[in-house]
Amino acid sequence: MTETTLAIDALFVGKDAVVARMYRQLIDVLHSIGPFREEPKKTAIDLVHTSGFASVHPRKNYLYLNLRMDRPLQGERVAKSEQVSRNRYHNEVKLTSADAVDGELVGWLKEAYALV
Repeated sequence: MTETTLAIDALFVGKDAVVARMYRQLIDVLHSIGPFREEPKKTAIDLVHTSGFASVHPRKNYLYLNLRMDRPLQGERVAKSEQVSRNRYHNEVKLTSADAVDGELVGWLKEAYALV
């Protein structure tokens, strides 16, 4: 295993199995969109194409997915949208179940990925 893989795996220790499963689903979807790299940090995993387009924050029984976009998102699972500059928003999406990686989320991922 690589150092990156070990660091990512460490972020899921003590978390419910569904949390790691949702993360793997996100990564599988992103591989179909285009190249990117996973950059583990102390409490999150940054997802980077030419620049960061998302970050994943594992919690005990859910994931927070922070999507960097040029607009605020709205919806039941959008926990927070914050304008961080003139043309950028950080949209915090709460994922709580294996079926959370759906068409709407995939569209948001594509939008965030294409923006960088």
